[in-house]
Amino acid sequence: QVPHAPSQPLASSESRRFANKHSKKALKASLTLGILLGMFFVAWLPFFVTNVAQAVCSCVPAGFFDVLTWLGYCNSTMNPIIYPLFMRDFKRAMGKFLPCCRRSGEPRPSAISLSMRNSNSGPRAAASLKNVL
Repeated sequence: QVPHAPSQPLASSESRRFANKHSKKALKASLTLGILLGMFFVAWLPFFVTNVAQAVCSCVPAGFFDVLTWLGYCNSTMNPIIYPLFMRDFKRAMGKFLPCCRRSGEPRPSAISLSMRNSNSGPRAAASLKNVL
């Protein structure tokens, strides 16, 4: 018989909860990636196959080729719709910058604050920027 150590139900419960939360996030990320790739292949694969067929036999009507090209362009239009539907972080980030998605109490970020956030500069750079303006 193998002696077993005294169990710690609290630590075990927390680790299970963390693993469950992590697996849900991974599943959701996989689902989002699958949908994006599926949409990409459905939209662009006919275009690429037709493009190769056109190079080989010149038998594809111009109107049909145009329709397939626009189907691919529609895929690019769908991405900004798909991302917010499935990714909460993306939705929050876009809500900060788009006036239509911002909550009523949130202030709009200024160009100076965005520049400061992206440049890793300290307060001295902001003071000098204000002096220049």
